[in-house]
Amino acid sequence: MTIRERLEQLEYQILAPYATKSAESRGRPIPEPPDPVRTAFQRDRDRIIHSKAFRRLKHKTQVFLDPNEDHYRTRLTHTLEVAQIARTISRALRLNEDLTEAVALAHDLGHPPFGHTGEEALDAILRKYIPTARFRHYEQSLRVVDCIEKDGRGLNLTHEVREGIVGHSKGRADLTAHETQKTVHLEAAVVRIADRIAYLNHDLDDGIRAGLLTLNDLPRDLIEFLGETHSGRIARMVMDVVEQSDGKPTVQMSEPMLQAVNQLKEFMFEKLYHHPKVQKEREKMTRILHQMFEYYMENPSELSEKFRPADDSVEARAQAVCDYLAGMTDRYALYKYESIFLPRTWGGSTL
Repeated sequence: MTIRERLEQLEYQILAPYATKSAESRGRPIPEPPDPVRTAFQRDRDRIIHSKAFRRLKHKTQVFLDPNEDHYRTRLTHTLEVAQIARTISRALRLNEDLTEAVALAHDLGHPPFGHTGEEALDAILRKYIPTARFRHYEQSLRVVDCIEKDGRGLNLTHEVREGIVGHSKGRADLTAHETQKTVHLEAAVVRIADRIAYLNHDLDDGIRAGLLTLNDLPRDLIEFLGETHSGRIARMVMDVVEQSDGKPTVQMSEPMLQAVNQLKEFMFEKLYHHPKVQKEREKMTRILHQMFEYYMENPSELSEKFRPADDSVEARAQAVCDYLAGMTDRYALYKYESIFLPRTWGGSTL
């Protein structure tokens, strides 16, 4: 018996009956022999961590563009915080922690530069060329792991991880008591809720650090219910999920907590994500991506070689340009924009 097989047997002894078992995975798009040591989901987690797309998350916006101050979140630190919260919930509920972690680590691999502003900008410009297309970061995350990573070969992740990636996002929609019904397995529901817990709390923390918000801006009854401190609010939300879900084939929050989380979400959209100072930068980011998209549509030969379209159709070019721009970090997008649109200094080492 291999180490992997012993681990798979151990899952049947430890995990809840409704947890996803590694031995019952539906496999991969391209079949592979099993690993002698790692379960299928452990193997997926390792592939994600070692991917180029994962490394690029460290220079992608969460809320604030490529901040000079070291303590603001990036897309990478957001991902790690989601993974930590999701693992805590998953372990407490005796779900498959390896599957949960793999989905959490991969859930934002397709996020473009400039955060959700970049997502909205690419969605708008892509539909100019392909009216039926949409750019959604979670669908792009699946494209990354399926057909962009490893020079187009993809990571060949299990179907369970791939489905969890696509099903993690709620956008601005409220969380409901029925999140489990909207996901393919309970581990995906954990990541969906953990993502909301993580970004609401760390974006609030960053907004306060940036001087755009104070705790006194929040309704007092909300603070009294959720807690006065960053760690206290996260712990309160996590404990509510665990208490409401323990021993049940569901992942959910209590009704009072759902109302509080949704109230906090609306506050964040109104007071931080659309703050005048943030909005001003959002408009600049949108112009940058739109101008670069138009430039590469007219000059597809200047795309990175592995992103050049297979044919010269508008649809193929637009998808190639979208993939190329979506993979950029904030700083690389700014560098390419400067090199394309801004004049260089004559003389010296800049030529």
